Amino acid sequence: MLKIAVVILNWNGEALLEKFLPSVTAFSKEADIYVADNASTDNSIAFLKKQYPEIKIIQNSSNGGYAKGYNDALPQIKADVYCLLNSDVEVTQDWLSPITEEFLNNSKAAIIQPKILDYKNKTHFEYAGAAGGFIDKFGYPFCRGRIFQELEQDLGQYNDKKEIFWATGACMFIKSDVFHQLQGFDEDYFAHQEEIDLCWRAKNNGYHVYYVGSSKIYHLGGSTLSNMDPKKTFLNFRNSLFSILKNLPPKKGIPILGLRLFLDGVAGVRFVFQGKPQHCWAILRAHLSFYKHFNTMFKKREKRNFMGTYYTTKSIVWSHFVHNVRKFNILIKN
Repeated sequence: MLKIAVVILNWNGEALLEKFLPSVTAFSKEADIYVADNASTDNSIAFLKKQYPEIKIIQNSSNGGYAKGYNDALPQIKADVYCLLNSDVEVTQDWLSPITEEFLNNSKAAIIQPKILDYKNKTHFEYAGAAGGFIDKFGYPFCRGRIFQELEQDLGQYNDKKEIFWATGACMFIKSDVFHQLQGFDEDYFAHQEEIDLCWRAKNNGYHVYYVGSSKIYHLGGSTLSNMDPKKTFLNFRNSLFSILKNLPPKKGIPILGLRLFLDGVAGVRFVFQGKPQHCWAILRAHLSFYKHFNTMFKKREKRNFMGTYYTTKSIVWSHFVHNVRKFNILIKN
């Protein structure tokens, strides 16, 4: 039997804990539940101690974001599998059983994510993860069930088990020994896309990432940064560049980074025409930050076997904005 630890990262999230912990405690009896607190200044800790004395609390000394928060907390937890769960997630009855079964029956599985539906619109997939993540040749992420801002209705089309490229940090199950072997998340990301980097590094080291559609959760999303917050635009564009530099061999990565300069420029111009110049500025700052940290990130590259074909489609940007592809299944047919 696997020992699973559900670990919720919290920072000043008392209201979210009050709203979403009831489902987690009700439907996770076979797991140990932890809250890793990133030095909250609200009433989160007092609330937990009073209302949920059975939940174990790990108090981090600072708010180091998603990456450092989990890196600091997880070494203190003994479990076979960590479930990294956002504080704004409603879980469903028996959500853990399909995940546990997949780990037990599939020796290749190192990382797994469930189906992620929208808490505010429960018939549709949610932005962060949907039915499993992929990237295109240029490192742009997308999901089954979500391409850019286009969210599919859940009609059972992804009620399967499938190997994917990346699992969402909103709800990621990862074997503890794999997490520690990979030395956890890259803290220079701070937040956003650090899970893509972790999964990419896992794949480069011979591990596999899966989606299990028979496990279902509902994610509120945007509780830290909304999808259209300029700060999130900055982090997503910069951290995507970090991942390409770190995880592709130079003969592939350097040319792609050159093309990304052009494609990100096009995205910036598009934001200007949409009346969102602050997002254009965020992309420019992302590139400046990337160049500033280039040597640091390049040195993080390990001597390992880089995986072969890592992408599902050559350009999700071209498919979506030129050919108007809005669903993953259509993308595959093309």
